Amino acid sequence: MKYVIKGGRELGGTVRVQGAKNSVLPILAASILANDKCEILDCPSLSDVKTTIDILKALGAKATYALGSVIVDPTDAFNNEIPECLMRKLRSSIVFLGAVTMRMGKARLSMPGGCLLGARPIDLHLKALKALGIKVKEEAGFIETDASEAKSAHVHLAFPSVGATENTILAAVKIKGETLITNAAREPEIIDLISFLNAMGARITGGGTGTIHIEGVASLRGISYRIIPDRIAATTYMCMAMATGGEIELENVRREHLSAITEELREEGARIEYFGERGYIRAPRRIKSADMIKTMPYPGFPTDAQSLFFPHLIKGDSTSVIVENIFENRFKIVEELTKMGADIVTEGRSAIIRGPRTLSGAHVYVPDLRSGAALLIAALSAQGESIVEDEGHIERGYERIFENITALGGDIRINNTADY
Repeated sequence: MKYVIKGGRELGGTVRVQGAKNSVLPILAASILANDKCEILDCPSLSDVKTTIDILKALGAKATYALGSVIVDPTDAFNNEIPECLMRKLRSSIVFLGAVTMRMGKARLSMPGGCLLGARPIDLHLKALKALGIKVKEEAGFIETDASEAKSAHVHLAFPSVGATENTILAAVKIKGETLITNAAREPEIIDLISFLNAMGARITGGGTGTIHIEGVASLRGISYRIIPDRIAATTYMCMAMATGGEIELENVRREHLSAITEELREEGARIEYFGERGYIRAPRRIKSADMIKTMPYPGFPTDAQSLFFPHLIKGDSTSVIVENIFENRFKIVEELTKMGADIVTEGRSAIIRGPRTLSGAHVYVPDLRSGAALLIAALSAQGESIVEDEGHIERGYERIFENITALGGDIRINNTADY
């Protein structure tokens, strides 16, 4: 897909933020643990959601999507193997490991795929499952598990990994006894998963504190549940306002989930206000550079947001520095922004952005999901026409982004002709 964008317009208006991608995927995985139908509301229409639904169907569950809701009936979910072709499409598909293992007693999954952000070892996931007494075997690119001797335990994570925390929760929720997870991830999406499971009848406390207590239950009931707003999608539109010098009102946001983003943008000169579940951002006339942004586990600055800050920091009044502490290969966007006139140097895990610079239209290529959104922002803020060529990354995480940009006044169209 090619997005053709004529930049230089201030964006303004109102946009509704979608349900959280990083919540809905583990919650859909959790739905197979229920003994009845689950309805997931405010579920965004994304290619990653479609892949997750296909995984549920491959496991034997019935799953349908319509009008922003997914209905999952896990009654006949008895398959314990997920086709490799589906695992390869979705980097977060590893979250099914704990749920499938406990639903079926066994699981066989291939290594996951998704965005190429560098190593994302699953050792933490496997070590956690082993601590719960689950037998784990790795062979020829596949993982096989056996829960016949599963038991409650104290699971300490060496790093507060979101995925490993989710897998441990999903594996432990139906194991008799009390499981304790320490150094657990604290992200809002973890709390959302816990809230979903507790509504189903689970007994989990400590979400958001880093220490999670799970008292195993025998069964979980089907429920209707609404997903939290997507904080990274909200950040994307906030950065869009910053880069284009505009003002945008956001519907369906949680102020408490955006604290690190709000603080940083305010330091850069943005005016930001919240009214209940609505937010408002107005870009400053002059963007102040960022001395140093360091990505950290929540509640720190999110790794998924760092590339979104590049386009407006390029316009900053001096030099900005971004330090990536989560992934070692998340600066692929720099090469594409350089084509547009950015002056950025990378040194190990640091990117040094020398501003102020004016971007010019160029033909750029999307290396991963969040970089794709950032390149759309860069093109919207650039002088002249840009072509943002994407092999499907952006639609993995953003619902109706083309329509939303158009509604905000952006000059964007889609051209899929091969000779463009």
